[in-house]
Amino acid sequence: MMRVLSRRIVYPKKSVVHRSASDRHVASNYPRPRPTLVSQPGSESDRRADALARILIVEDDFLVAMQMESALTDAGFEVAGIASSCEDAIELASSEQPRLAVMDIRLAGERDGIDTALALFDRHQIRCIFATAHHDEHVRRRAEPAVPLGWLAKPYTMTSLVTMVRRALQELDGKPR
Repeated sequence: MMRVLSRRIVYPKKSVVHRSASDRHVASNYPRPRPTLVSQPGSESDRRADALARILIVEDDFLVAMQMESALTDAGFEVAGIASSCEDAIELASSEQPRLAVMDIRLAGERDGIDTALALFDRHQIRCIFATAHHDEHVRRRAEPAVPLGWLAKPYTMTSLVTMVRRALQELDGKPR
């Protein structure tokens, strides 16, 4: 899978059309060239490292979860699965063995994202990044035993999500940022 480090827009070359004055109206009926999005791959070692990184998404908002999955997949990561509740996350972690979880605090069900992060850390040694709008001091203190790798405040961009995931994986690998 190719990891996308950056994207650039490439415009098609303009074609030179020779026509007489009488057929200028014909040329105006042709659609204008559309820009094409071209991916630029990162280094070979970055692609290999990202390809080995399986990420679990724990988010109860379907649209946000789909957007996160798309961004992480486009960046070259493998998404181990999407869970909307604590129970689903624990089950997916057992079967898929992700390297890292991206966790929302408010989840479907009785248990929240902090309970889920604590369970994932205790049972599977999976650490997480909290991507949430709820990150006050009380919440952070409650989450400390799960040893979170970072906090991403909502609303956030998908670029900041991918950057945070890369930094978290570097920290797990013991590499300097």
